[in-house]
Amino acid sequence: MNVASLIADALGADDLPVAVTAYDGSRAGPADAPATMVIHSKTALARIARAPGELGFARAYVAGELDIEGDLFAAMHGLFDRVTNGIPHSAALRFVKGVGLTALKPVPPPPEESRPHGRRHGKARDAEAISHHYDVGNPFYEGILGPAMIYSCAVWETPDVGLEAAQAAKCELVCRKLALKPGMRLLDIGCGWGSLVRHAARHYGVQAVGITISAEQAAWARERVMADGLGDMIEIRLQDYRDISDGPYDAISSIGMFEHVGIEGLAPYVQICHDLVRPGGRVLNHGITRPEPSQPISPRSFVGRYVFPDSALPELGNLISISHKAGLEIRHSEAMREHYALTLRAWVANLERNWDACVAMVGVGRARVWRLYMAASAVNFERGLIGINQVLGVRREDGQRLPLRTDWERVPLSRAGEAPRESGRQAQ
Repeated sequence: MNVASLIADALGADDLPVAVTAYDGSRAGPADAPATMVIHSKTALARIARAPGELGFARAYVAGELDIEGDLFAAMHGLFDRVTNGIPHSAALRFVKGVGLTALKPVPPPPEESRPHGRRHGKARDAEAISHHYDVGNPFYEGILGPAMIYSCAVWETPDVGLEAAQAAKCELVCRKLALKPGMRLLDIGCGWGSLVRHAARHYGVQAVGITISAEQAAWARERVMADGLGDMIEIRLQDYRDISDGPYDAISSIGMFEHVGIEGLAPYVQICHDLVRPGGRVLNHGITRPEPSQPISPRSFVGRYVFPDSALPELGNLISISHKAGLEIRHSEAMREHYALTLRAWVANLERNWDACVAMVGVGRARVWRLYMAASAVNFERGLIGINQVLGVRREDGQRLPLRTDWERVPLSRAGEAPRESGRQAQ
């Protein structure tokens, strides 16, 4: 059996959604396929034979031994279930037989693969896992994220508003949900490059503390805070959330953070948020959730090995129940998965537009990791396999009252940033 037929058989030759071409000149699949999987070498076959499913195909792609030509998103939609569910046992046996036993010799994984050391979710291991993903060079992230420098789901009024406007709208929405006012103390856990705290200080006059355990993020954020003239209002700390001891804060935001604490760490994390906010203060958790029961991302998956080691996605109801037990009354939850699909597609477009520069900064393997990860994630959101939610809680206080109706969308988010800035000294 030729190479293309071997791959087609492994993926389901009867209704293969992509074409396959290979180094031996063979071809399989529909002539009018929207995308083509290109097998460049025998090493790609060895990787697939040794890990018949998501990890094997991903390793071959990251190493440049396998390519997707044409519509990457169409390929992801068509291949997702076939690859992530693993090659059926009978097809895997036929694949190994066709490849030959010599192809089963061990092949070192691409150097971009990560296996953190130490106790899972200990502070040292968490720092290593975060550094693996975030400390790859701020200019690389600038090439993907654009001027907003926000690595989380944007809020799109329409698909054509543009990424920067959609990210500004997200910052504005978070600030409104937290009911920020001049002089308040805001804590942003997992502040990234500081875009949210800068928005909150500039437009809402708050005193903000942003924490991250990425050294490169902290350095970039501090530089930008000073360049914006907000040094009297914002402090950026290189700090683990478990080490914060200067509460209470009037409000807490946590954007794209709880996915990193692990299933067993979710309750302690939410309890810390509760303990750090004043009675009656608001806590907004914004993160990726799953419709099935909470579970860690498999260390045998592409995301677990290459993107977010040790991460986990909670089920939304579990997050809400944990929040209630911690003493946070959940007053609002908003699902935004379509927004994240749009955001990811915009990031992929940025990466492809800046491909040569990004490769020059981090190498082709790491650039391929990000391209595959972001495209596959967009498909995950579009298919509803994962979700993204903003969950707003209030620390319980006797007699507390909130507005009878939510008021944060009375003014279009396209007017983000119209609130006047008051300096920290004026607001004291």
